Amino acid sequence: MSKNKLGSIYLALAATIWGGMYVISKVVLTVIPPLELVWLRYIIALLVLSAMAVLTHQSWRIRKRDIPLILTIGITGYALSIWTQFLGTKLATAQMGAIITSATPAFMVIFARLLLKETMTLRKGLSVILATIGVLCIVGIGDISTTYQLGGLILGVAAVTWALMSVLIKRVPSTYSQLVVTTYAIFTATIFITPFAASQASQIPVAVMAQPAIWGGILYLGIVSTALAFFLWNKGLQMVEAASGSLFFFFQPLSGTLLGWLFLGEHVGLPFGIGSVLILAGVLLVIREP
Repeated sequence: MSKNKLGSIYLALAATIWGGMYVISKVVLTVIPPLELVWLRYIIALLVLSAMAVLTHQSWRIRKRDIPLILTIGITGYALSIWTQFLGTKLATAQMGAIITSATPAFMVIFARLLLKETMTLRKGLSVILATIGVLCIVGIGDISTTYQLGGLILGVAAVTWALMSVLIKRVPSTYSQLVVTTYAIFTATIFITPFAASQASQIPVAVMAQPAIWGGILYLGIVSTALAFFLWNKGLQMVEAASGSLFFFFQPLSGTLLGWLFLGEHVGLPFGIGSVLILAGVLLVIREP
């Protein structure tokens, strides 16, 4: 099998896993609050990522001048973005979570212009407008509850903050191991949210935590959707061009919507479909720009 085909399989698997993450988290969030679930997910992911870094003999050295950047990545992307992602999914639906956060690449255009001074073309500007209208179409329609609308807006915050984090990562020196940078960023997020999560952890019933299905979901989120998916995504991007690799991001909303409909019985309405098409069209404009 060629290097390009193998890389494509890695990317498709990673994005599909992230789509399934919304369905799994929707179930687990019925008994575990969003912040506590993020904390449990990261504790497990840290153990796995650290073991992977040690086994592959990665260098843990980070220059002092780069520490503030990694701290910002951890707090913005792995703490704020993932927490709002879980909170929004709890209030809304797995479909909505997968679709709205798929607008992330389009929002990256704005931050790339502001932080990296990349050229803002007409095509890029149009992509942001389409993605924004798509998000508003999904969360602003009148036939969904106020709770769903709030969840959609919170998911929009998750998409924007993840886009900011993704652009900040471009400032990290390429000499660092991506595995180590990810581990440090997740460690930062874990330390940041620990005081808030610990104060409410006692409210989780012990009997509920003992359920195999709940722990199975937590292990999926920590090992599969965090440690494994990050590894597959980073490995795949090393084997194909970045622009081509971005296309596989769309496996996330597709798998999230399909699994949400299949396992949770979530309804797929016309406004949801229109918003989804607009978001995907906006992101495709960015990816396919010459």
